[in-house]
Amino acid sequence: MSEPGSRRGRVHDAEGARQTILDAAEEVFAEHGFDGARVDAIAKVSGYNKSLIFQYFGDKLALYAAVNRRADEQTRGWQNEALSALTTAPVVNAEQTKDLLQKYIGQYFDYLVEHPRILRIFNWELAEGWQTFSKILTERDFDDIDQFRPVFDKLQKAGLMRAEPNVFLQFTAALFMCHVFLAIAPLYQHMLPSEDFDSSTALAQSKEFLIEFITNGLLLSGSGTKPKVRKR
Repeated sequence: MSEPGSRRGRVHDAEGARQTILDAAEEVFAEHGFDGARVDAIAKVSGYNKSLIFQYFGDKLALYAAVNRRADEQTRGWQNEALSALTTAPVVNAEQTKDLLQKYIGQYFDYLVEHPRILRIFNWELAEGWQTFSKILTERDFDDIDQFRPVFDKLQKAGLMRAEPNVFLQFTAALFMCHVFLAIAPLYQHMLPSEDFDSSTALAQSKEFLIEFITNGLLLSGSGTKPKVRKR
């Protein structure tokens, strides 16, 4: 299927046009945040006119939702892989859980390094209290949380994770250390110009540190700490 675009009257593939618009929107949202982004700017970067953007996505908020949904799809494969491994395992143990968690964190870190604009969009949301993101939550997002619940319950019952605070918050807050680390690294590159923060070697070292830091913080095994029983 192809439809007319605005690039000098040429005919463009509809899916190709959508992806180009999403790329442009991701760039503009990353640069200016949701409130500061203008559809005119997205149209200019993409090369397609505003009417086509509205035809495909409806409005700016729906376009923002599509950008974030695409990012979610890009990470869904290895998320489901980890969840499936823990869900189907008859018994979970510390070694298996740590291996899967380390793999997941490493993949997530690599994703953020390879998609710096998504990192910036998340940082905008963090700074603004997730106000815009809360407007684009769908049933699918709640379904994702429900997917995690039985896995976390299994890990808690096995004595591998704390019962409090909310275990999903524990996991997401710990995972967000990847965001924080990558967000502040440029600052320290300015403050310590002789240090190496952004080479492939430095990033590999940072990833290794975060993997160990996060897994050791999340998992109770070997810590000598007993999980507290949640009062019902």
